[in-house]
Amino acid sequence: MDPNERFRARRDQMRRSKRRRRAAVLALALTAVIGVVMGARFVGGEHPTQAAVPARPAAAAGASAPRPRPLPLEVRGVHVTGALASLPGKFADYVGYTRYGLNTIELDVKDESGEIGFVPADVPLARQVGAARPLYEPRTLVRLAHRRGVYMIGRVVCFQDPKLAQGRPDLAVRRRDGSVWTTSGGLGWVNPYDRRVWDYCVSIAEAAARAGFDEIMFDYVRFPSDGDVGSAVYRGETSTPRGRVIAGFVAYARRRLEPQGVRVATALFGLAATRDLGIGQVPRWISAHVDSVSPMSYPALYGAGELGLASPSEQPGETVYRTLSDFRRQMKGSRAQLVPWVQDWGYTPQQVIAQIAAARLQGAKGFLLWNASGIYTTEALAPEALAPPAG
Repeated sequence: MDPNERFRARRDQMRRSKRRRRAAVLALALTAVIGVVMGARFVGGEHPTQAAVPARPAAAAGASAPRPRPLPLEVRGVHVTGALASLPGKFADYVGYTRYGLNTIELDVKDESGEIGFVPADVPLARQVGAARPLYEPRTLVRLAHRRGVYMIGRVVCFQDPKLAQGRPDLAVRRRDGSVWTTSGGLGWVNPYDRRVWDYCVSIAEAAARAGFDEIMFDYVRFPSDGDVGSAVYRGETSTPRGRVIAGFVAYARRRLEPQGVRVATALFGLAATRDLGIGQVPRWISAHVDSVSPMSYPALYGAGELGLASPSEQPGETVYRTLSDFRRQMKGSRAQLVPWVQDWGYTPQQVIAQIAAARLQGAKGFLLWNASGIYTTEALAPEALAPPAG
C-alpha cells in the first residue's frame, strides 16, 4: 500500500471512529432528555394517537407522580350524566361515537344535586350525608373507554351541593337567622371559605383519579349567583377578594391531585372573562393553576346586547368567537388550554358546527358538547379536516 492509500485508509478510519463517538454521545444525550421530559408533568401536550393504557397504580410514598395520558390532538367530547351512565349499555353507546370522531367523554362524578355516581371508599362524609350512589362502577367504565382510546374527564361540581348543605348545615351558606340559604330554586350551597368543604370536594376528585380518570374538571367553582345572594352569610368570611378565594381553592385542588397524575380543568361562566360577575371567577387567576379552562359559551344563556351582539342566541358562532377572544385576552401568558363547552340543544346541526368552527378559529384545544338529555349532533364530532361546513 502506497503512502497515499495508507493516509486515505487512516483518514477514513478516524472519520468512522468520530462518527461512532458522536452517535454514542447523541444517544446518551437523547436518552437523558427523554428521561427528563417523560418524568416531568405533561401539561397541554398532544399526541395523534390514543392507544389503550392500563389503569395507573397508586403512587408510592416518595415516588414521582404517574404521567397523565396524552391529550387528543383535538378534544372532541360529550357530557354524560351519572343517571345515563347507570343505564345498561348506554355508556358503551357513547363510547361507540368514536366512529363519528369522538375521542373524549366527560362523565359526572359529582353533579349539581350533590350526588356522587359511585361510593368512594375514602370519603365517609359522602355516605353520611347520603350523597354516594352506586350508579356506575368507575373503573369498569374507564377501562371500557380506554380500550377504545377515549380520554376520560370526571366532572366534580363543587360549591352548589344540596346534599352536603342539608346533611351538614355547619358547612352550608347560611341566612342571617342561621337557616340554610338556598337559591330561588331551593338549592343549597356550601361555604367557599370553609376548608372542610375544600377537602370534601377534592377527596371525591382524588377517588375519581384513583379510579383511572385522566382529568378532573371542577364545575360551580364560584359563589352563588341565583336568588337573594345579598342575604347569604358565609362563616369565616375574610376581606380576601372572592376571585382570590376561588383561585386559592383551585390551587389547593391542583396540589392535592398532582400525585395522582391527572390533569385539572375548570368550567367557567361564558362571560367571566368579559366582565366581573361578582362570583369569584377570574380566568386570569384560575388559569394559572389548571391545564385547561372550559368556558360555558352557550349562546342561549346570553342576554341581548352581551358581547356587543343584539341577539347572541341568533349568532351562535359569533358568540363563541367573541367569548373565547375575551378568554384568550385574560389568559395571556398562561399555559392553560381553552376547551369550550358548546351548546348542543335548540340548534340545527349547522349552528352547532358554527360554534365549533369559531372555537377552531380561536385556536381552542377542542370542544365539549353539552345537552342535558344526552342527545348529540354526531356529525359535529368529525375532525376538522372532515367537518361539514358551518353553514
